[in-house]
Amino acid sequence: MRIGVLGSGGMAEALGGRWVAAGHEVLIGGRSPERSRELASRIGAVAGSPADAVAFGDAVLLAVPAAVAVDVLGAAPGRVVIDCTNSVVPGRFVLDEPRVAARLASASGAHVVKAFNLCHVDVWRRPSLTFEGRPLGVPLCGDSASALEVVRELVRSIGCVSVDGGPLERAELLEAATAFAIGLWVGGADVRSMFPTIT
Repeated sequence: MRIGVLGSGGMAEALGGRWVAAGHEVLIGGRSPERSRELASRIGAVAGSPADAVAFGDAVLLAVPAAVAVDVLGAAPGRVVIDCTNSVVPGRFVLDEPRVAARLASASGAHVVKAFNLCHVDVWRRPSLTFEGRPLGVPLCGDSASALEVVRELVRSIGCVSVDGGPLERAELLEAATAFAIGLWVGGADVRSMFPTIT
């Protein structure tokens, strides 16, 4: 699969690098050409402009700060866009930019799928994404069946399992849950204990 990455920071590196290792073609198109070239060289991708990233292949990973996500993406009618942004206010663990995914879809015309935002970038940098013998679950929220299937394949290709989170209108719940969970993790809570397995 061909994946354009908008951004050149931690999530762009972690996910872009995993996709390259899984055999996908990745183009890094961050706002800084120098940083894009450096990251592309480091992970085995190619570099281009943000416009190149949007036009490249099967899906676009939007890995920029939530506050600028709509402006950076721009018009992308019909494109599959993966929104991994989080707008968590440091120290307060509330949302600074609510409903990012919904606003992206409305402004760009893209088929937006909210995904890969629940875990900290350090999780995606780990050698293994298996925890206690189980692959990491990745919640997905989106309205397009075909776009969701593209993202499911990208999830599978890095050894994770997708979790159906419902339509895109539920992405704001995933965004809020992420902010809440981060606050608990930082406070030292074992978040897993809140979600016991019921058989």
